[in-house]
Amino acid sequence: MSASIKEVALKAGVSIATVSRVINDKGPVAVETRQRILTAIEQLRYVPHGAARSLITNQTDTIGVLLPDLYGEFFSEVIRGIDLAARRSGHHVLISGFHSDRAEIEAVLRALRGRVDGLIVLSPDVDAQGLRRNLPETLPVVLLNTRINGRADGAAFDAINVDNHGGAYAMVRHLAGLGHRRIALICGPAENADARERLRGYRAALRTEGITPSPELEIPGDFSEESGYRAGERLLALEPRPEAVFAANDSMAIGCLFALREAGVEVPRDVALAGFDDIPIARYVTPQLSSVHVPIAELGTRAMERLLHAVEHRNEHERRQETVPTMLVVRGSCGGSTKDL
Repeated sequence: MSASIKEVALKAGVSIATVSRVINDKGPVAVETRQRILTAIEQLRYVPHGAARSLITNQTDTIGVLLPDLYGEFFSEVIRGIDLAARRSGHHVLISGFHSDRAEIEAVLRALRGRVDGLIVLSPDVDAQGLRRNLPETLPVVLLNTRINGRADGAAFDAINVDNHGGAYAMVRHLAGLGHRRIALICGPAENADARERLRGYRAALRTEGITPSPELEIPGDFSEESGYRAGERLLALEPRPEAVFAANDSMAIGCLFALREAGVEVPRDVALAGFDDIPIARYVTPQLSSVHVPIAELGTRAMERLLHAVEHRNEHERRQETVPTMLVVRGSCGGSTKDL
């Protein structure tokens, strides 16, 4: 069995309270006494009990992250950014995934109560009432790319969102500026807020360019490579074929690229192609994929830093809502300039 804090105190010749101050780095302890306690901890191989320590400090040094999926480069990059900031601050990260079921989301929220000092939520399916109903009011929460209906509800939480509409609008206008008039969209899931904003930006850009949006050119997808491949097959069957394809994320664009290549259609000579997110693999496919750049890892880092600020101030701070701008990265797949715009 592991040694107890009482045994450490006896060996070091100090009180349990003094050992606790050293373990939790709280309160003054003489240098010589501190060293004696640390030596006793090492000799006895004492490991502080996490639950007991959290009762003393009222902190777990753990941050919860709620994600709709744990698969794909986008989410792995978000987690990487979160983890970098967590390690710098000495915090652990507890990650939980769900599958777009509101009851499941709320069950996960309840399971995290008391286990984390704060929570980062990335989900299109969480509502303000669900958060309030299943989490303590004192628990800091940062919403990352998570839309909440109603301004009053949204203002209750720190939030960081991507300019999905602006990014899609800029990319479609870029494709139109290359001379393309028949521009197709591979949509994301209809219930996903990011996908809806990218669809809205696509349609707005077409109208700005004097092009009437066509339902037959809006092909359904679910953000997966497979759905992009199937969308590519459907686009190939259209007459006339689209001159350009904008996919609502890079994974679908890469799936579409594979379908086009299988059919002997060359990108960008026969069809221009662009995606959204600029995931790391986008620059390593052939041709390199043009995309709307989102600072994915930086989003995770920003969310963690915002949450740690809220934890430090015991959730008694001014809430901030931030929209992160995007940037066009034009590479070989759309046939325009290969420099970053």
